[in-house]
Amino acid sequence: MNNAEELKKLVKEKYGEIALQSKAQNENSCCGATGCSTVDYAIFADNYADLEGYNPDADLGLGCGVPTEFAQIKKGDTVIDLGSGAGNDCFVARALAGEKGKVIGIDMTEAMIAKARINADKLNFNNVEFRLGEIENLPVAANRADVVISNCVLNLVPDKQKAFAETFRVLKPGGHFSISDVVLVGELPEGLLQASEMYAGCVSGAIQKDTYLHVIQEVGFENITIQKEKVIQVPDGILSDYLDEAGIEAFRKSDTGIFSITVYGSKPMSPACCEPGSDCC
Repeated sequence: MNNAEELKKLVKEKYGEIALQSKAQNENSCCGATGCSTVDYAIFADNYADLEGYNPDADLGLGCGVPTEFAQIKKGDTVIDLGSGAGNDCFVARALAGEKGKVIGIDMTEAMIAKARINADKLNFNNVEFRLGEIENLPVAANRADVVISNCVLNLVPDKQKAFAETFRVLKPGGHFSISDVVLVGELPEGLLQASEMYAGCVSGAIQKDTYLHVIQEVGFENITIQKEKVIQVPDGILSDYLDEAGIEAFRKSDTGIFSITVYGSKPMSPACCEPGSDCC
């Protein structure tokens, strides 16, 4: 569709707009700011309202799962949230990690970081911080986190191999991640693949499910497990912006599926012998 830098610019612009809106505004406009730019808001998001630590001001309805539900966060853990938005998952993670824990949210959109910091200040939290940065080059030292979480963000990252390699780097040996994301089985129609709004909406940037899991394994993670999976049905009203009637019918009859998955993986306690820099070969 576009090169990596253009995609990042697109995402920053769209999510900068979204940061200025409330969850209700995003839902009422069907897909977020400026039309159907964020398809996941209306059809992907899970309900957080009953979770400890939930803060409505931080919930923009951007997720496609609840990664903290399966993240096995313990009291005192250091947790990193990739693509932290207005802070929703960070505040839920803090409730699990407790006063002695530490939560670091990372987002590449300045407006989201600003909104998250305002939310944290309102709550008077001193163990939650938000850092501006990209997932492919995390502003975090190696071996820092016990747990990494992320919610419907890695599909927006052009270089998913680098994103998972960075996740591996910042986790402590024996640490693990729980990530909710969107994946595909089968090929999307060209009309969807070429639509920038569908990329920002977490659809056309999604990769094949098998490829996604292979990338995780390739960077060194083990115990890879899909913790939850659900089918995402994109309404005809959204598809009609990109496909004609015949195209929608063909898409519905195809074997292509769009899925939200929450996946787990752990970093080995000791480095693999052939891992670069392990000094054990």
